[in-house]
Amino acid sequence: MNIDLSSKNRFLIYGANGYTGELITRYAVERGLRPIIAGRNSAAITSLAEKHGLEYRVFSLDETDKLDAVLQEVETVLHCAGPFSLTSRPMVEACLRNKKHYTDITGEIAVFEACAAQDKKAKAAGIMIMPGVGFDVVPSDCLALHLKNRLPSATHISLAFYGKGRISHGTQATMTMNIGKGGAIRKDGIITSVPAAWKTREIDFGETKKIGTTIPWGDVSTAYYSTGIPNIEVYTVIPPANLRLLKLSRYLGWILASRPINNYLQKQIPPGGPSDDQREKGKTLLWGMATDAQGNTVESRMQIPEGYTTTALAALNITHKILNGNFSEGFQTPARSYGADLIMEIEGSVRSDVQ
Repeated sequence: MNIDLSSKNRFLIYGANGYTGELITRYAVERGLRPIIAGRNSAAITSLAEKHGLEYRVFSLDETDKLDAVLQEVETVLHCAGPFSLTSRPMVEACLRNKKHYTDITGEIAVFEACAAQDKKAKAAGIMIMPGVGFDVVPSDCLALHLKNRLPSATHISLAFYGKGRISHGTQATMTMNIGKGGAIRKDGIITSVPAAWKTREIDFGETKKIGTTIPWGDVSTAYYSTGIPNIEVYTVIPPANLRLLKLSRYLGWILASRPINNYLQKQIPPGGPSDDQREKGKTLLWGMATDAQGNTVESRMQIPEGYTTTALAALNITHKILNGNFSEGFQTPARSYGADLIMEIEGSVRSDVQ
């Protein structure tokens, strides 16, 4: 990434002390960027700021005056404080109020749809609202548009990913919070609820074949805006024990989602995330297939760096574009705004067409 060091534009990383936020902050500094970092944990934010020599602010999202004040100092926000179903709305509203661009690293369908509903307001404010600028959903969004470009008549698309590596505390917390809520697909243009682990299929990732199961991934929302394809399913590979638990949640989901049980499950989540060595050794494989009403099919694969590494690099890449005036007003998805080759700007990304 070529950084324009003469640019006076600045951005805010909110939730910088979380696992992913801290990784993004570190990468930003290594690339010559000087974000303002913020969060509600005073000790953690202060320590991180001192480590990297950055300006910082400490506030919670309900402290509107402090939030508005820092937004007047920046051009765009990279929101990293999840669960985004709880934190996205106040930050989006603040960005609309202060006419600042909004990005985040969510993968939650409800957040994408809520942001899409702000399209007119964002255009009126002259800003871009782009949730999902990390692993959720940049690689798969780009793969979806690549398939659409190969088969413009496509009516159905299936996407899948297989990540090799540990997930962070924050990601596990979001997944645990949503346990018992079932799955989702897009059918005839409408996001449709389905049972957890609704469908399974063997997926050929190229170097390995795995059994994938449907999950309510962000592309159920975003791939529709990026491609216009009305029928969307997203699969991932999970251990057999987890798959059994997902299927069990069809019947016991209401218990798992109850506050006492969910709080207990949240407390069992180990802190932190993968080490630098684990991230360096990890990688993610993606697969996608599009079909049309005549039975024509195209299939493509992709390999990218480990998920958290991809998130940090993709988020900073998009932030850099925004700071240099490369943005589209209104609600946007990564691929719709920057094209199917956006992911290929990240070193280590490889894409191949199967058929």
